[in-house]
Amino acid sequence: MPLSVSLQALRAFEAAARHGSFKLAAEELALTPTAISHHISKLEDRLNVCLFERRPRQVQLTDTGQQLAKATSEGFAKIESALADIQQLNEVVRVDTTSSFAAQVLLPAQHTFAATYPNVSMHVSSGEQANSPPYSIPVRLGNIQDIAVEDRLNVEQYNVFTGADITAFRTSSKRPVLYTTRWKNPALCKPPLDAWLASNALRRDHFIIREFDQELFGIQQAVAENALVFCSELLVRGMCSSGLLKPVGDSNIASELCYYIPNKTRFRTNNAMKFIAWLEELI
Repeated sequence: MPLSVSLQALRAFEAAARHGSFKLAAEELALTPTAISHHISKLEDRLNVCLFERRPRQVQLTDTGQQLAKATSEGFAKIESALADIQQLNEVVRVDTTSSFAAQVLLPAQHTFAATYPNVSMHVSSGEQANSPPYSIPVRLGNIQDIAVEDRLNVEQYNVFTGADITAFRTSSKRPVLYTTRWKNPALCKPPLDAWLASNALRRDHFIIREFDQELFGIQQAVAENALVFCSELLVRGMCSSGLLKPVGDSNIASELCYYIPNKTRFRTNNAMKFIAWLEELI
């Protein structure tokens, strides 16, 4: 006789296994951590196995748990894919990304996506939190060394940009203002400002350096003041094409950062694959 288990318990287990956290699973499913723990305990009792090793402030999958996690992840992904394909008449692709990437890359190029896929509507939400809403494609900034090769979209290239006359900066006796970024997330690698300065025979004390916690703010401020901004070339590519900004350095410098889609291959719906292919070509 087939073993009967609760679908809600399997959903709670899959979310906890994916996040490695009962708390984050609870946030995703709009439950309490206690409810998640209760569902998983009942599932373990029903199966007569231990799925997690519980440690202070941490849970870790057992070998049996890893086996079930793989199966449930694939199973729910197939269900989600089937449901999405059934809803083809109302095609929407939902994307969640950083504020800077949304404002500087996705939204300015949204018309090209619409022209390529006129029956697909792109809905973009932005924020700096790592956890994305369910059923959305997350596009995040991360350290290259931490990201699987197949999930990476690019290697971030940096330069100094300005809308002002570059000659005026070079001949002025005043130190120019240079905007750069200090991430909210201290785990992210720093923008390679020192490497860029060294490659251009410059020093920090040649500038008045000011920092924001998002690249978008530095870009906006540099445009407003005719100042300098050290930022991602990708984020200002459109502004450079329109003549609003121009690079100061002769060449870009590679960083240790990349944009990526976590577990990119799990997005198998038609709309998701269309968006990912379009995005990979865009950047």
